[in-house]
Amino acid sequence: MTNISSNISMPVSAGFHFPAEWAPHTATWLSWPHKEASWPGKLGMIYGKYAEFIKVLTEGEIVRINVVDEQMAAFAKQQLQVVGADLCKVEFFEFPTNDAWCRDHGPAFLVNYETKEKAIVDWGYNAWGNKYPPYDLDDVIPTRIAHHFNLPVYNPGIVMEGGSVDFNGAETVLTTTACLLNPNRNPHLNQEQIEGYLRNYYGVEQVLWLGEGIIGDDTDGHIDDITRFVNQDTVVTAVEENKNDENYHILQENLQTLKTMRLLNGKQLNIIELPMPDPVIYDDQRLPASYANFYIGNAAVVVPTYRSKNDDKALDIIQSCFPDRKVVGIDSTDIIWGLGSFHCLSQQEPAV
Repeated sequence: MTNISSNISMPVSAGFHFPAEWAPHTATWLSWPHKEASWPGKLGMIYGKYAEFIKVLTEGEIVRINVVDEQMAAFAKQQLQVVGADLCKVEFFEFPTNDAWCRDHGPAFLVNYETKEKAIVDWGYNAWGNKYPPYDLDDVIPTRIAHHFNLPVYNPGIVMEGGSVDFNGAETVLTTTACLLNPNRNPHLNQEQIEGYLRNYYGVEQVLWLGEGIIGDDTDGHIDDITRFVNQDTVVTAVEENKNDENYHILQENLQTLKTMRLLNGKQLNIIELPMPDPVIYDDQRLPASYANFYIGNAAVVVPTYRSKNDDKALDIIQSCFPDRKVVGIDSTDIIWGLGSFHCLSQQEPAV
């Protein structure tokens, strides 16, 4: 087993990089939800829509699910049978987790397309600035998966979450200052040093920075709730139409920043505006509902919907961005009580 220390070698020097999400997948990784405190009073209500998500993914790829034990796997199979998911395309791994947010604690898979090799980066994970301890089980998930599949694992030694970065597959990563420069992550690092880690461990050349995230986002501003690449030079970005909404100025500022950005080839970004849903409020709390938290699978793009007047408009916009995939909306009104949706719950394993 190769355990490559950050001071010996870097993934970029070995020809590895993090592909765009729309590149072909071998599988999608999930961690089965089981933490009541993440969906207080609603945990049992999320399984139907979560199972629908898995069913859609199995139409195009394997789904690999981390579970605590055989009993949890049996419960998961029951939920999947209810919606008619193809269980032949679902694999369970007894890798216990603290929580369900596999985008952030799951493996960051790198590929070298020339050598047909994969590797995993095991970033540090501290539950978004030590907000929700314990997180010791989540923190070791990438290395456990790497060991199981006999893959090299790189350990940068700093905190990084998958939901804080979005990639165009052409050496550019998009992120936010609100999250990556938050002192609750890596207080000993400045912006230039963090860019160095992104370049060396994700194999990118360019880092583009937006500012704040949306209201209600407990991750301190993850990019996957606001702006996403849909091809190498195009982003969709969330925009709030109501000037009296708390998100209006935040998202307008991000939109204006996007307009000033240039890619490595000097081109401006193509920017497609994506509406925000009506505010989703539960237990007097504004939840981080956003259509930008979609997940790009091999066969389909799964978009969270919120019983909002903008649901259909958002689905049509995202469908126009992915003409070769079907776009499927799944009601996320209960799931978003956990403060994340389908992209936050999933992590792709690219094919080589």
